[in-house]
Amino acid sequence: MEQHVLAWISQYGYLAIFLLLVMGIVGLPVPDETLLTFTGYLVFKGRMSLPLAYGAALGGSLCGITISYTLGRTFGIKLIHRYGRYVRITEDHINKAHAWFARVGHWGLTFGYFVPGVRHLTAYAAGMSAVEGPQFALFAYSGGCVWVGTFLALGYFLGERWQVVEGNIEHYFARVTVAAVILVAAYLGWRLLQARRRRASAR
Repeated sequence: MEQHVLAWISQYGYLAIFLLLVMGIVGLPVPDETLLTFTGYLVFKGRMSLPLAYGAALGGSLCGITISYTLGRTFGIKLIHRYGRYVRITEDHINKAHAWFARVGHWGLTFGYFVPGVRHLTAYAAGMSAVEGPQFALFAYSGGCVWVGTFLALGYFLGERWQVVEGNIEHYFARVTVAAVILVAAYLGWRLLQARRRRASAR
């Protein structure tokens, strides 16, 4: 699959980047990080324009995650029961994403991009949790901007070494993202505890 994706990008350019990322974010088996890193490499080689590559990748990512959110909000778990097997999503996957989303809140939409297999599930979970559109857009779209920029930059700065390093980097980012989410959750919990103590002492 990976070789086909890279060949499509080489042949069809920006349109392939956009469409493949829409499908990948929705849940189809598209190697999103490899796609973005390879695109960054093509920018490094001068075969693509950075603004156009970034625009196509960001547009595809945001469209894909918006589709996932809309499907979750409109159809909920019924859609997973009926069509989930076609995009490798089961009810158990959604339940786990729901629990993760409940623990980290809206930040799961932002940091979830960096965790393989999580980004599209958190969008479904956000939709089923009836997260309001503006809040979804703020957290999910900002995460998309950072995610796309990060992996394009990796491909660009790694140059000819992109394929050797890319596989390990994906796992590294996943671990760093999980650690960052835990730290943010701990900080927010500490702030909440401090606020409660101040209110209790003021009484």
